[in-house]
Amino acid sequence: MKYLGKATLILISLYFIILGLVYVDVYEKRPLISLFNLLQSNSSLEVVDHSIKDIDDNDVVISSNEDRNPYYGDLHVHTKHSFDAYIFGVTASPDDAYDWAKGKTIKHPLGYYMKNDVPLDFYAVTDHGFFMGMMQAYADPNGKMSKQDFTKVFHNLNEPENLTIESAGKRSDIFSSILAAAIIDPYPDWHPKLLGAYFNRHIQSALKAFDDDIHKSAWADVARAAEEHNDPGKFTTFIGYEFTTSTNVEGGNLHRNVIFEGSKAPIRPWTRIDSINPEDLWTWQDTLRDRGVDSVAIPHNSNGSNGQMFEVETFYSQAIDKEYAEKRMRNEPIVEVTQVKGTSDTHPLLSPEDEWADFEIMDVRVGSRPPTYSMPAGSYVRDAYIRGLTLEFMNQGNPYKFGLIGSSDTHVAAASFDESDFWSKVGILDGNAENRGSVPLKEENIRRLEEYMQAFNQPQSTIDLNQGVYANTGFTQWSASGLAAVWAEKNTRDSIFSAFKRKETFATTGTRIAVRFFAGYDFDSIDINSDSLVSEAYEKGVTMGSDLFHNEDQKDPQFIVWAQKDKNGAPLQRIQIIKGLMSMNSGRPDEKVYDVVCSDGLEVDPVTHRCPDNGARVNINDCSITENVGATELKTIWKDPDFDKNQKSFYYVRVLENPVCRWSSWDAIKAGYKPREDLHETIQERAWSSPIWYIPSPDDVEVIPLGGTIELRGS
Repeated sequence: MKYLGKATLILISLYFIILGLVYVDVYEKRPLISLFNLLQSNSSLEVVDHSIKDIDDNDVVISSNEDRNPYYGDLHVHTKHSFDAYIFGVTASPDDAYDWAKGKTIKHPLGYYMKNDVPLDFYAVTDHGFFMGMMQAYADPNGKMSKQDFTKVFHNLNEPENLTIESAGKRSDIFSSILAAAIIDPYPDWHPKLLGAYFNRHIQSALKAFDDDIHKSAWADVARAAEEHNDPGKFTTFIGYEFTTSTNVEGGNLHRNVIFEGSKAPIRPWTRIDSINPEDLWTWQDTLRDRGVDSVAIPHNSNGSNGQMFEVETFYSQAIDKEYAEKRMRNEPIVEVTQVKGTSDTHPLLSPEDEWADFEIMDVRVGSRPPTYSMPAGSYVRDAYIRGLTLEFMNQGNPYKFGLIGSSDTHVAAASFDESDFWSKVGILDGNAENRGSVPLKEENIRRLEEYMQAFNQPQSTIDLNQGVYANTGFTQWSASGLAAVWAEKNTRDSIFSAFKRKETFATTGTRIAVRFFAGYDFDSIDINSDSLVSEAYEKGVTMGSDLFHNEDQKDPQFIVWAQKDKNGAPLQRIQIIKGLMSMNSGRPDEKVYDVVCSDGLEVDPVTHRCPDNGARVNINDCSITENVGATELKTIWKDPDFDKNQKSFYYVRVLENPVCRWSSWDAIKAGYKPREDLHETIQERAWSSPIWYIPSPDDVEVIPLGGTIELRGS
């Protein structure tokens, strides 16, 4: 008995020590380094093969194109399994999302129908990993998770009779206050689930508002739907989810979508409860990769990161080094540059000499209440590219050599790419033109809007303009965007995923412009109008997403650019090349914008590097556009007039269409109003290529001694 008593005492002591460590994990949300880790098994590393065994892809003959085809898709889609989408009235399933992408009609929460007239080539449902599937469980009054007091407001939330615009206030309140206050509540310190959560390295399961079986079931549904709808050669799907995290200071958005290569995926997603640090996400990805499960993480809405998406130091304020840069690029080869919450190419304050910088700018932090300004420096991709050159100059590696895609971030399973047919992002909250702020509010709706916006801590929910009182809720900053595009041999998972990894990708605002971009030193013999243009360009040069190294023969590089219009879109107006550079002798970063080819036979001015106005206009009374102006395709071979072989540089393409009506103008005109005078009436749809990086020869450059710091733009 004496020895039994001692053993019992030791076990009890050990139990309470572990419980103390669990508390640290739950409340600090940082991984512990302790001897107890040796006793743990990491449930997030358990791999499941979701393959559907009765489908034999080997029997399918799939055509392949060595010169590669453009494929268009969306890698950022939310359904009922996302906590916010469900709160906003979404009942569409992953199956519904894939059906819509293939051209079928599905229903919006407010009852009208959404249809994709031009089916997509690939699609990925990326529901939030955080509390995936739990809201449905709260809403079911007969389920076990609905018995807690805080879930009562969820009961029957999305039954048909409750899917009304009048419920927006209640839903806003649930989202902004009740949910946030209730879910991060752990079991008491004596509860076995707290100890179990620690030993499984699954701290989320220590929370009273969480059920592991429900969570895994929702994730399995996401994976199953991707597998069932994947149709090699015709329609490609990917298993994926959103890692929804932010900084613990000033609320900077650090969200990523995680896309898995094939049918194998972990049994549960890695979430912000595991860690809010994206560097820990990369470690998890690396570990899974060693186990045969490859993935890419895709940052998005850097525009709302408050300067923290593309920092010059690590998450915990340590100096970036080459190991960090390699790890980040291994796991994050592409970035989402445009979506419904704005465009993250550049900002007018960062690029004051770029006339097209003020494009679909959403300059507040994602989810901030009240809306809070987001610092531009460190938030936009062009600035990130320049920061990468700066870090490389300081011998710290370059963590920002990423390619570009677009996506939607729709929360209704179906994306609004078309300016003339914009239906919403967040279901009931912005599901009609009144709530979006594009047409005046009816008298009876003004008070209702003001009441429910109090839940969002919005200081001014309405604005009085010439035609009446409008909603002023921030939804006017939404954008009908965007699409992910790749150049791939065939429409299959392996081919498209390989394009992600090598960064042969481009982004569009929703239009299906096709963009080619090559660089090399031996393009003189290429006929720009030849049928063999692309094959010769691949043979003699490099394409978007690649490095172009210094030429030993002292030749200046040449660039092939080629854009073709969307058959259903506006004509092309111009192609531009954006250059960022770092002088290896002075250490000064800079950027330049060159128009390189113009529509309508116009010539680029050799001094200003700009095309003349081609005369394209929009009739704002009916949104008709000037006919017979613009081009169906534009292409040229271009040389940089300011090329310096000693300057490390990057180049990427921006293609501009002729102007068209913005979605807010379409909303107004359809309802019989003039567009709001304080919003852009028109936009120029566009596409961006991934960059090509020019790398000077170190033998030809006299680099200044390192030391001190380099002043960054906007700092």
